[in-house]
Amino acid sequence: MSRRSGILEFAVLGLLREAPMHGYELRKRLNTSLGIFRAFSYGTLYPCLKTLVANGWLIEEPGSAPEDALAASLAGRRAKIVYRLTAEGKEHFEELLSHTGPDTWEDEHFAARFAFFGQTEREVRMRVLEGRRSRLEERLEKMRASLVRTRERLDDYTLELQRHGMESVEREVRWLNELIESERAGRDRRTGPESTEEPARQDDKTSGETGGLPRHGGSTRPDPSDDTTK
Repeated sequence: MSRRSGILEFAVLGLLREAPMHGYELRKRLNTSLGIFRAFSYGTLYPCLKTLVANGWLIEEPGSAPEDALAASLAGRRAKIVYRLTAEGKEHFEELLSHTGPDTWEDEHFAARFAFFGQTEREVRMRVLEGRRSRLEERLEKMRASLVRTRERLDDYTLELQRHGMESVEREVRWLNELIESERAGRDRRTGPESTEEPARQDDKTSGETGGLPRHGGSTRPDPSDDTTK
């Protein structure tokens, strides 16, 4: 399995964990909610869905609206197929959510992982965020060293492009620092000696522990997939 297809399978499982959907709905959600899939087609999505069904992680069901099925039949078209996550698929997705290795720090994979942080346990979120920050700090150090070596040989426009790339990485590092501090502050509020909150229920381990994301007014976070330094 390629890295790209692995990310797509992860995202599909995550979206179907929220609710069953048919292919058109899935493609729309992948395009609008997960920007890293802006330019993919049905020709990419449906083989992925078939693989997930073959693995036993999804099942196919006919559309639930009788009038839709009747209209499709009269028009000579197949009724829409709805994809539903199985118990095995949910277990597999939760296993994927627990991964914190180097792949989860890379640009596209990190963007997909971050989109499902609401379903991810706090300690896993922390490890992914800290790993991503470490990866970007390494990248930033290399970029600065390269700029020092090549500055005299670059024209003004290429030099400006290099600086723009560095600023993008620096901005994401600052954003990650804020997220990490917010996660730590949220953990401290729940575990501190003066806390009077009841322990979280077992089924609230993930989405209930948001950690308190930093607020930036009307601004938006950097898009990890839109990294000019890749």
